[in-house]
Order: sequence, then C-alpha cells, then structure tokens
Amino acid sequence: MIVRHQTSESATEGHPDKVCDQVSDAILDVCLAEDPHARVAVETLACGNDLTIAGEVTTTAALDAEGVARDVMRRIGYVYPALGFNAATCSVRQLIHAQSPDIAQGVERGCELGAGDQGIMYGYACDETPTLMPASVALAHALARRLADARHRHELEWLRPDGKTQVTFGFDEDGRPAALESVLVSAQHDDDVSQREVVEGVLERVVLPVVGRLLTTETRVLVNPTGRFVLGGPAGDTGLTGRKIIVDTYGGVAHHGGGAFSGKDPTKVDRTGAYMARKIAKDIVAAQLATRCEVSVAYAIGQIEPAMVNVETFGTGRVEARELERAVRAAYPLTVSGMIAELDLTRPQFLKTAAYGHFGREGEGFAWEERDPGRIRSVLRRAW
Repeated sequence: MIVRHQTSESATEGHPDKVCDQVSDAILDVCLAEDPHARVAVETLACGNDLTIAGEVTTTAALDAEGVARDVMRRIGYVYPALGFNAATCSVRQLIHAQSPDIAQGVERGCELGAGDQGIMYGYACDETPTLMPASVALAHALARRLADARHRHELEWLRPDGKTQVTFGFDEDGRPAALESVLVSAQHDDDVSQREVVEGVLERVVLPVVGRLLTTETRVLVNPTGRFVLGGPAGDTGLTGRKIIVDTYGGVAHHGGGAFSGKDPTKVDRTGAYMARKIAKDIVAAQLATRCEVSVAYAIGQIEPAMVNVETFGTGRVEARELERAVRAAYPLTVSGMIAELDLTRPQFLKTAAYGHFGREGEGFAWEERDPGRIRSVLRRAW
C-alpha cells in the first residue's frame, strides 16, 4: 500500500543554471590548482549570448576567467551558432574584485581558520540506495547523466545540451520505495526532428537503460510533454549560480540551510559544513546505527568551532540522538581547518561536483563520500 510520495529532479550540464555553476566552480579549481589558499566567491549569470562573472577573488594564481568560462561552454557542447549561446561568440563580462577585508580578518585567525560566513548546513543519508542517497534523486541524476551521455556519444544526433529529469516514487507503510510512479525527461533537440522521434529515442536510449527494470504498467512516462523543446540553454532561459541547491543535495528529501555551494572556496562553511555533515550522516547509516540520518551544523562568521551539532534519525536510530551527537563531536573534526584537512578541500575537484549532484558520487575521489563506519562505532564502544 502506497502511503506517501516523493519527487526529485535533476538537470543536465547544459541547463542554464548548471552552466553557471560549472563556470563558477571551474574558476575555483583554477585558483586552487596554483594557490591552495585562494579565497573565492564567484557567481555567474548567463542570459542570451552573454555571460557575466562577478564576485570576490583573492589569489596568487594567474586567472583568465574568460578563458575558463569559454572552456566550460565548449566542453558542455555550446559550440553551434544555432543554439543562440556559443562558446566562441558569447560576450563575457567580468566584475571581480578582492575579498572584503572585513571578512578576511574573520577567516584568517592564525593557525586556525574562522568560518567565512554564518549559516546552518545539513547532511543526509539513508539506506534506500547503495550510495546511501534517496532513491528519487539518485534516479533523477542517473537519467540526466544518461541523457548527456547519449548526446556526447552521438547516440541521438539531434540532442542538444539542455535537459531536465524528474522522478516520483511511492513509498509503503514501512517507509520503503515501493513503486516508480512517474518519470519525466525533457530533452532539448534540433528543430527538424519530430516529437515521435524524440519520444522513441529518449525511451530507448535514456529511460529504458536506467529505469527499465522498475517500470510497471502503472508508471507514467513523459518525454517533452509540451511537444517541443528547441529553444533552450541560456538563449531560452536565464541561468544563475546557486539556483539548483535542491538538485545539488538531496532532492527535497532533507532540509537545506539555503546556502549554495558552487564558486565558493572551502572557508565558506555553506559548502564545507554541508560536505562534512554528509560524511557524518553517511558513516552513521553505513555503521547501521540508523536507516535514515540527518546531521545539522551551524557556524558564526569568524568563529572556529560550530555553534551547533545536531543528529536526527527519524525514529530509526539504534542509539539515542544525544549519544550520537557526543560521538560525532569526538570522532570528527568540526573546526573549519579540521574539516578542510579531513576532506582534502584545498585541491581542485569542484568542477565535477557542479552537475549531477554533490553527493552520492562514490568512486569519483570525493572524500566526503568515502565510508568509515568503524570510526563512529569505535567512539560509541569506548563510551559504553
């Protein structure tokens, strides 16, 4: 019996907001490659055939922001004039200045870094999928990746960069995903391809390879439900860094503190705190101490230690929440400097995170996705 429903979405790398996230994170990576202590907070705006890069950068690295942006556009596939947004002809405007000295004095605290801003960050894990991510968002990302792969591999020659996916699951009384209720794929395409070709191609090359085993006669599958998706990307819709924060995290299943990730160096706890909270939540679920776990942390600007650490297991925990919170504080470094060192966040790696989610990416070199369930178990054993 289905008692509740859960819907999550994803977007391809060619979606206008994701283009902007990737440009911002590519700039961050270039800075970190030469200067691990770079201070970066960059936003990107894409509209029509224009791109604006704005923000604060303090670094010793040689930064060619325009060149970086054009490389990102080319890699995504914005190389055709007909798309209206083109890596070669796009106008790129830069509004970049140094980090505010008022912020800098709060961050640079001698041997320990202070938080680059205030905020609340959340990390989440559950046992619905092998990567300990919610099933709906994991499947939405898988569909978006497959849509992009079909384009890059020329399996569907008429595909263009923009695209979105959405998945709805029905959950049973035990809180388990029990039925795939709907699948939506919106795929940008050439003007001269028919809706029937688009539907048949996307079903064969995208939907069936990813969710075929989950489809039932009750599953509703929609492909380009308006019947046409030719005008897309920044030519059809303005893009902005940080506008896909739910896509970037847990698909609406868990809380979100509101701070975006892309374009921010690791002193910005919006990013680092959220990555650390995911690491902790994942370890708790991997240790079978809960089947669902949400970890929240809060920081004040300029402060070294968190103002709050909270663990919620939604009634699935084998250990009391207060005990888990004490164990988390003992097992994991939660200072800004400690989190950066623990998660190896001063090396360039962030462009990869800017599309298809920051979490659930096992095997891609992200320390916050590596499992260490014995770590929190050992602290709890000592406490017992």
